[in-house]
Amino acid sequence: MAGLLTYTIGGGGLFLIGASESIISTSETLTQISNLSSLSSTPPPSKSNSSVKPSIFFAISLVSFLFMLNSLISITDALKSKDQTGVVLQLEVISIAALFFLFSVLGLLTSLRNSFQIPSHILNTLCLFGFVEEFLLFYIQKKDPDGIENRYYDLLLVPICVCIVSTLLELRTEKSNYSRLGRGIGLVLQGMWFVQMGLSFYSSSITDGCFMREKSRGNFTVRCKGHPEFHRARSIATLQFNCHLALLVCLFAGFYSLVSRKLGVSNESMQYKPLGAELQHLDHARFTLDSDDDEDDGGKDEGSVMAEKNLDVARETVVNGYGSHH
Repeated sequence: MAGLLTYTIGGGGLFLIGASESIISTSETLTQISNLSSLSSTPPPSKSNSSVKPSIFFAISLVSFLFMLNSLISITDALKSKDQTGVVLQLEVISIAALFFLFSVLGLLTSLRNSFQIPSHILNTLCLFGFVEEFLLFYIQKKDPDGIENRYYDLLLVPICVCIVSTLLELRTEKSNYSRLGRGIGLVLQGMWFVQMGLSFYSSSITDGCFMREKSRGNFTVRCKGHPEFHRARSIATLQFNCHLALLVCLFAGFYSLVSRKLGVSNESMQYKPLGAELQHLDHARFTLDSDDDEDDGGKDEGSVMAEKNLDVARETVVNGYGSHH
């Protein structure tokens, strides 16, 4: 139960941090769109950014501290069990948590004190190093090739990559709401998947015939009795991840619709025009392939034709005897 509680608390913390980041970035983006639609030259500043941003840094520092505390407890247990691999793994976790803890503390001081300012690209670089180190931890951590936990770690690399790419985009374009939104979604998916890993490893939600072998508190593997159970467990892990993705899409779509309705964002503010209106406008327009020169030539040709017709009429009159006599 201790392991399940650890994964649940860690995953819940990541979920809340990512959800807060997504809510702030989405609200700011929709507010900017609404201001552009009303043609306001100077949009009002967002008050939520200054009030919520320090709380996000505080949440990151708290979650990072809990990760480091849990790793220290796991190191103590690994030393008692004489598990050197467990000690090394937890030292890597501590280094990752320390990077995010430093990032959160510096960001919190920058948000609360005007005299202490750290450039945003330095903070984003620390965040990027933390995500890259986390990616390497779960990518290299394959102690047992037949362990089912490796499949869960491989799937965890997807939201970590989303966070890495989003942080790189934020380094290139500072104060970008879209990059922050991507990172928030990645953190939400990470948190959901951490909770799922805890439920799968410490309960019977993987498949029948699989069991856990724990060398120490932070070093374990999940083995299966045979190949059918092994492949079934990997398929279940993939299905669980797809369900989490679908749930995340539904949550984000519902939240986006609610926020856009609350802020009064309409189709015009999204800079979308129906195609039918453009076609109706084009129906009233009259097109011609004749140039101005052709029109001038056409006018001359019509004049010459009229002159020829008049001559023909005069000739017919003379022939019929209705002309003037000399």
